[in-house]
Amino acid sequence: MDELVERVDGQDRVLGVVTRREAIREGWLHRVAVTVCRDECGRILVHRRSDQVSRFPGLYEVEVGGAANVGESYEQAAARELAEELGIRALPRLLFTFINRSGLSPHWLGVHEAVVPDVVVPDPDEVAWHGWLAESEVQSALLEWRFTPDSHEAFSRYLAFRTAQS
Repeated sequence: MDELVERVDGQDRVLGVVTRREAIREGWLHRVAVTVCRDECGRILVHRRSDQVSRFPGLYEVEVGGAANVGESYEQAAARELAEELGIRALPRLLFTFINRSGLSPHWLGVHEAVVPDVVVPDPDEVAWHGWLAESEVQSALLEWRFTPDSHEAFSRYLAFRTAQS
């Protein structure tokens, strides 16, 4: 069964409920929540998606996440995805949202950050490999490895946000 999501407008206001497949097919805005995970040393979790996932199999990602379910806030969706994909309970902090036009279809992307334990137990159906990289290593990997379209845009904006906050 396809997951239900809220179709939203350009101001992120709910217009109705649709399936995610329908939102992607029609190019309708919907909400996606992702989290950049850091460990206590500041390293960033990077992972490779399982070859069995339906969207972007085998590609790398800088963030963990997925579509927000009906009635979920960005923060709730991000926390649920961390539990499902990495087996951890954490309270991700929403940093910013933007309309992301890369990937399968346009969507509102809520970018979060969380400090998580450096030992995670990823769901093998979702994550084929994971590792902790320094920021400079992530930037190099983004140029050399095949990442999801969201990873490039989200990480670029994430670094700009962190720079502006310091």
